[in-house]
Amino acid sequence: MELSCKCEYAVLALLTLVDHYHQGDPVQIRQISAQQNIPDRYLEQLLATLRRSGLVCSQRGARGGYLLAREPWKITVLEIINCIEGREIQTIKALPATLTVAKAVVHEVWQEADQAANSIFCHYTLQDLCDRTAAKQQIDLMYYI
Repeated sequence: MELSCKCEYAVLALLTLVDHYHQGDPVQIRQISAQQNIPDRYLEQLLATLRRSGLVCSQRGARGGYLLAREPWKITVLEIINCIEGREIQTIKALPATLTVAKAVVHEVWQEADQAANSIFCHYTLQDLCDRTAAKQQIDLMYYI
């Protein structure tokens, strides 16, 4: 399983909004683009999708930009993936009677892997990712004598 570029950019953009969440100031597209190295036009499309899904809100005007629509500890990675990829949590479906035993086994393993991934993505929030980023940056800043 691989994270799509689209999802990665969306998560990175949202992490930038988390950094500005407590100030309550909207972040402009060009700021997010510069900080995360995401093309402006592509970022506009991603933020529009995130806005339609209720993960971010926009503010118009010279001092406008984007803000998180909810607290960062209430937005899961799974919500972001579902928003960007346009899929919902997979439910177990009855297997067609025409499947061979080998195909049924492959199908079952695939569903198990999908459920495990969904469980992990549902467990992590934007705040968790932000905290882990800060911890890694702190480790990188440490030096040894």
